[in-house]
Amino acid sequence: MNNLLRIVESGDMMRNSITLFSSIQWLFFIFANTIVVPLSIGTAFELPAADIAMMVKTTLIFTGIACILQARFGHQYPIMEGHSGLFWGVMLNLSLSASALGLSLTEIGGGIATGILLYAVAALLIVTFNLVSWVQRIFSPMVASVYLFLLSFQLIFIFFEGMLGKEADGTIDIPVSLLSVFIVILVIILKIKGNTLISNFSILIGIVVGWILYVLLFPEDTASANLNGGSFKLFPLGKPNLEIGIIIVTFFTGLLNISNTIASIDSAAKIFKEKAKPVQYRKSMLLTGIYSFFASGFGLVPYTPFTSTIGFLQSTRIYERKPFYLGGALLTLMGLIPLFGSFLATLPITIGNAVLLVSYLQLFGTAYSSLNGATFTSNTIFRLAIPFLFGVSLMNLPVEIYSSLPALIQPFISNGMLMGMLFSIIFELTIKWERLDQVE
Repeated sequence: MNNLLRIVESGDMMRNSITLFSSIQWLFFIFANTIVVPLSIGTAFELPAADIAMMVKTTLIFTGIACILQARFGHQYPIMEGHSGLFWGVMLNLSLSASALGLSLTEIGGGIATGILLYAVAALLIVTFNLVSWVQRIFSPMVASVYLFLLSFQLIFIFFEGMLGKEADGTIDIPVSLLSVFIVILVIILKIKGNTLISNFSILIGIVVGWILYVLLFPEDTASANLNGGSFKLFPLGKPNLEIGIIIVTFFTGLLNISNTIASIDSAAKIFKEKAKPVQYRKSMLLTGIYSFFASGFGLVPYTPFTSTIGFLQSTRIYERKPFYLGGALLTLMGLIPLFGSFLATLPITIGNAVLLVSYLQLFGTAYSSLNGATFTSNTIFRLAIPFLFGVSLMNLPVEIYSSLPALIQPFISNGMLMGMLFSIIFELTIKWERLDQVE
């Protein structure tokens, strides 16, 4: 009897340990995907250090809560709820266009706030009047596939560049880059060759090992952070105004951002071998709309379910919700207790990027499988090739090349993700691809 009790207790301890490490792994993943967004927005809009620190704290608190609520009451999948990449890119581009538009950064920020508030109201109206099925017809499975391919390319490019340790003059820091490459190789080997336990925690192992090695090899580069910001302040980027051009750009970005919710839920449902229900889309969009409404008041980038989480889930193969809840709770705790958040903010950005690079490699597989084995003819290949390759091309053009265009459309044209999705939506709504299949 005693032996049986010891076996049971040992099993419970093992499960609790796995849950604990899984929660920490989720914490690192969510944190690494979150922290750079408020920092970059605050810097772009030339906010005081106290306001930026306030935005970072608010982001940590808000994101942790948002993740938990979505997984519990929204779509009910362990998918990170984070800042929209589409909105992030457009907001940064608009801040760079301030002088060309003849507007101050505060006026730009106020127009963005108005546009986000209108988008949040639109999202709530879509849910209220049960128009989700109408939205799904616009954001068809092919549009979702184009989005996934563009997202995988964009994220891999960002994290590959970020892990190289670029110097201020644009050159590569070779020792730092070599360490990043080593961590990438280590995580891949652990993922492929390790047993189930090691493979599932390859992301966490890579972060811990990389962090320790970075501190030992480059102690002079180890960053410090202080999240003890000022008091909460409404609309730090600028109070809502009626700058119509800025409002239109922001609102349209929000409408395209809805496709992210649909793609995330569909991809998660496939992992769990389920068929997503209409109520899951509605609940998720309801929460995302509420998050975005309140987030705009704190100068935060609007929220959306992170499709890129699918790659993380496929890498770790830990699908339970409890570690996800705990990871979200720990992130909120980081924001409430700045000392903890400041410690986590010392994670070397190159190491974080290296580990996330491996995690997001899985996303390309998700994009490929989203085609559901579709075959293309010499005619129908344009259905995928034009939106994807044109989007990738726009992503890689230097920003200066767009300077001759009207300032108001620069944020659209320069955003390869947004333009690729727009091409795909137009193609799907105007071209009968099934007929072209028959012509071949």
